[in-house]
Amino acid sequence: MGQVTDRAAAEAAGMDADRLDALVAELDATYVASGKLPHMHMLVSRDEQLLLSVVRGRAREDGAPLRHDALYRIASMTKPVTSVAFMMLVEQGKVALDDPVTDVIPEFASLRVGTTDGSVPARPMQMIDLMRHTSGFTYGLQRQTPIDARYRELGLDEFQQRRTSDQFIAALAGLPLEFSPGDQWNYSVSTDVLGVVVERLSGLDLEAFFQQRIFAPLGMTDTTFMLPDAKADRMTDAWRLDEGGGIVVADHGARSAWRRTGCFHSGGGGLVSSVADYHRFARMLLREGELDGARLLAPETVRRMRTNQLPGGGDLASLSRAMFSEADYQGVGFGLGFAMGLASGEYYWGGVFSTYFWIDPVQRLIGIFMTQHLPSSTYPVRARLRQGVADAIVKRP
Repeated sequence: MGQVTDRAAAEAAGMDADRLDALVAELDATYVASGKLPHMHMLVSRDEQLLLSVVRGRAREDGAPLRHDALYRIASMTKPVTSVAFMMLVEQGKVALDDPVTDVIPEFASLRVGTTDGSVPARPMQMIDLMRHTSGFTYGLQRQTPIDARYRELGLDEFQQRRTSDQFIAALAGLPLEFSPGDQWNYSVSTDVLGVVVERLSGLDLEAFFQQRIFAPLGMTDTTFMLPDAKADRMTDAWRLDEGGGIVVADHGARSAWRRTGCFHSGGGGLVSSVADYHRFARMLLREGELDGARLLAPETVRRMRTNQLPGGGDLASLSRAMFSEADYQGVGFGLGFAMGLASGEYYWGGVFSTYFWIDPVQRLIGIFMTQHLPSSTYPVRARLRQGVADAIVKRP
């Protein structure tokens, strides 16, 4: 059975339809049919032409099949959206990458670096440190230090915070940093803090800013922090790996935690979206800031975002202290909101529910993979997906 949406379009785009079909069949057999993943929605486009969009598996525990318009918890795929929002404010002249974070969040004025002997003063944190995860913040899920243990105790990783944004900032301000900003790379709540910066600078909460400045102009009608009742039937269940190696439901779509209004909008991981919506967001990035006449960012801004911004031009292997992130480390840089291959120029990110996207600006490719399985590090789906699509390219620029 062929899976390519339009074999003629694949041929015209310089892609091997049979190889794409084989990749879908492989991923289906290895992960979905085997029960390792509950479902998958895979999309591939080149030059913005849709070549492949297939769904496999069950959306919910009751066996309901996955739909093309299913809604997913995209978790850290929220981070690129928040990063775009911040760069829009940079272009407006409201903030600069080298501005001290304390200009907007004065609560951080007394931040210090934790050590075995107490703490030492930290280098002032800059906005760029939030965007590239060199802030010194962490995630509780890193499980390496007494500091990340406090993050777990305080629930600072949780998508549905019971705190307001001000209370979230106050909780962070009371904890030491893992390192002085700019010294290392550590996957963290940095983008949640960046979301608060966007709110304070714009005077809008993050939901309103996203809807007015990003989602409405791009025609992203299904992306939001809270799942509307009218769309609840489209929300997938989310599964997690159990101790026996099977999967159990972690969040039911029908009564999902995302159906409740929260006190805090997580710029680091709170959005619900669809494959179609995120493809529109990715197309805007591929087109360097514009889609269907709506320009969000200047081309040079997008190019800067997908350029390695790590100190000294290093890679994650040399600078990272994280035990967990949504990227590999060797030969991988980090820009302003996502990782990129230093050799290939591809840029990408994923989420803890195993969602993933990548953009190849040279080959003009976009790939999106949606499923709902915790944790995202369980299976090497992402690497196989990118390699399989690359192997299907028969004509290069």
